[in-house]
Order: sequence, then structure tokens, then C-alpha cells
Amino acid sequence: MSTPTIAVLFGGTSAEREVSLGSGRACALALSCSFPTRMIEVTAEALPAELDPSCQVVFSTLHGTFGEDGGMSRLLDQAGVHYAGCDAASSELTMNKSRTKARVATKGVRGPREMYFKAQEKPTVAAVIEQLGEQLIVKPNAEGSSVGLRVVTDREQLAAALAEIAKGDWLIEERIVGRELSIGVLNGRAMGVVEIRPKSGVYDYSSKYTKGLTEYLAPAPLPATLTRQVQAAAEVSFGVCGCRDYARVDFMLSADNQLYLLEINTLPGMKETSLLPMSARCEGLDFTALVRELVAPAVQRFGAGIVSVAS
Repeated sequence: MSTPTIAVLFGGTSAEREVSLGSGRACALALSCSFPTRMIEVTAEALPAELDPSCQVVFSTLHGTFGEDGGMSRLLDQAGVHYAGCDAASSELTMNKSRTKARVATKGVRGPREMYFKAQEKPTVAAVIEQLGEQLIVKPNAEGSSVGLRVVTDREQLAAALAEIAKGDWLIEERIVGRELSIGVLNGRAMGVVEIRPKSGVYDYSSKYTKGLTEYLAPAPLPATLTRQVQAAAEVSFGVCGCRDYARVDFMLSADNQLYLLEINTLPGMKETSLLPMSARCEGLDFTALVRELVAPAVQRFGAGIVSVAS
């Protein structure tokens, strides 16, 4: 069978559209070094009409809703289109931070204590503080790129954060103060550990996407035994959530070296300066080699005629 064309999906309809545009351009350029490649901008929650399952394999960079939540993946499955990355079921699971933490906890990897709620059923300030204390993180349950994240340090800030919530599903977590770590997982194996040091102390949207506001250490300066512990936790999290091909797993490491899962990103940022490529460079994979490895399992499935089934 001839080499398929890699169709890079980018853009999308979520709050992370601008991030996706950058990821898509960078990945398409890198993939073109190894495969025939075309870019397809997604502007609606629908399957692009120009996709052809007989000769194309999809590499998606659709971050956030209708991308990382499995929405596009289900349409690709239904159309018989092969694609790189996690399938629809694992994407839907991991987009939900609360469900992800509950699933991973069954294998001994814990997350911060939390309170989950819907916007129309907001808890009282007193109830939150009684359960979790005053040092808190308030964030949407199913968004990426730290969209909507707020740090709370007292009752007044918590009351203001709750008052601004008008729709959607939300999490309030105890704030774990320590070191933020990110690890890429490729075909079930953890790569290098990256430490994230935002100058503001909070890795929010601004810290992520404003040049100079965050320092990244790759590999993270950790003892070898602790590095292996973090990598093992990432591999366990990847496996128990049914992830496929690749993902990025984020943790907080407390001052007493206790590890807490924050989330699993099935379609993480994919510019050359993004966290997953940083993790891969620790293993000697440059950006072009990395994206070739990310799409390789899907190309193999295409060649073998293996068809995914939407669940």
C-alpha cells in the first residue's frame, strides 16, 4: 500500500483555537519532511468534507472541546478515517479532570482533593473552605491551556470566583504548593521530565503563552529515583485511562516529594517550544523525529487496515 497523506487538522472551535493554529502549522511543516502532508483548517464541529479515508491519515492538533474531548475522533471513527493519538473513549475520559483523577487513583496515583460542581449548583464558600481550606485552585473541569483557572487564597477571592461562574462543570481543588512537572508518554513509555517554573508562581494561560514569564528545565533537576517515580506514575496514568500512541501527563510535586496528578493531555500543545517536544528532546528526539514517531502507529494501522470502532 502506498504511503498515506497526513492530513493535519488545526484551528477548531474551542477557546484554544489560537494555540491549535500554532500547533498545526508547526506539525505540518515537520511532518512534510517524512510524508505527503496537507493542512485542513477546522471551523465547525463537523468532519471536514475533504478527508479521504482511502489515502489519508489524520494528525489532529485540535486542542480543547471538539478535539481533545473525543468529539472529532468519534466522527473520524464513524467515517473509517485512521488518526494518530488517543481514541475517542480515552479522550473523552481524560478531558474530564475529575473522572481522570478518580480512574488513576484506582492504581495508586492520587490527585489533589477536590470538589466538583455544575454552575447551577455552586457550593457555598463555607462548604468549600470546610472541606478544602482557603488555598485553592478554581478551574473548569473540561478545558485545557489553563483557560478559566483562578488561584484563591481567602474567602473573598473564593466568593468572587464563584460569582463569576455562569455555566459549565467546574472543579475546586486544594492548592498543592511545590514543583510543577510535565512528562510526555510515547507508546506507553514515559520520556523526560520537564519542570515548569512560572515567575508569577501560577502556571496560568498568561504564563503559558507569554514569552519570558516561565522558565522550563528539561530534564527537571530531580534525583534519579524521583525521576523514575514520576515516569512510572505517568505510565500508569496513561495505561489505566486507555490512552494510545502519545499523551502528556502533568503533576505537582509537593515540598515533601508527594506526587499529585493534575491532568492528562491527549492533544497537547505541539509547537517546537511546547512541553511534549521538550520532554522528547530529553530522550534525543528533535521535533521532526518526534512528530514522525507520533504519527507512525496510525500509519501502521492504516497499512494493516485496522479500523477503530466508536464506543
